[in-house]
Amino acid sequence: MAIPDYARTNFNTLLRAASDGNLALMECLDAETGKPRYVICAIGRAEDGDYMMTPFGHLADQNPYDAYLPPDPNDPTGFLPKSDNGAATS
Repeated sequence: MAIPDYARTNFNTLLRAASDGNLALMECLDAETGKPRYVICAIGRAEDGDYMMTPFGHLADQNPYDAYLPPDPNDPTGFLPKSDNGAATS
């Protein structure tokens, strides 16, 4: 399955920010739950000289292996199913 262009562009921007030393971890509040989130941000400068923080994603607040189902290596269009304990099966 192909990664969409917007995701590839954002990832390349994130890599560039990291290599330039312009990456930050910022504490924010989740807009829906109000709970703290730790957000990965690229740091830039606005035309007026102020710093801009562009959010790219947040760190998993629990075990990230339980939060995602990876692609199935035997099915290019599928994902591994969830096991009984909630993690992906291999």
